[in-house]
Amino acid sequence: MKPIGFWFAHLHQALESSLEQVLADEALTRRHWQVLNTIDSGAPIDEALSPFGEPRETVADLRTRGWIDDEGALTRAGREAHLRLKTKVGEFRSRATEGISDDDYRTAVGVLERMAANLARE
Repeated sequence: MKPIGFWFAHLHQALESSLEQVLADEALTRRHWQVLNTIDSGAPIDEALSPFGEPRETVADLRTRGWIDDEGALTRAGREAHLRLKTKVGEFRSRATEGISDDDYRTAVGVLERMAANLARE
């Protein structure tokens, strides 16, 4: 059995490259999706995305596309794009978790959260 670090790194790369393919048709990155989804949820972008670095360039690109207005809200075109992408990302997530029960998924996420918390205490 390979260690969890191997599977974590392998899964991370597989998720990243697969999601890239999902978003590539619209010349978007995972970061674009994160910003759109965060705005749609009503959460503050800087706070929600701080673990991933500064989102300013991505926000600027989405403004240029006409998907975000000057107040940082989704425009009509942005809401339409978000809905379209939400469907694609939902299908992607379904493929990634195929054959995994909700309980198994929650257990896996819980284990990873505990491991991260253990290491954060050091």
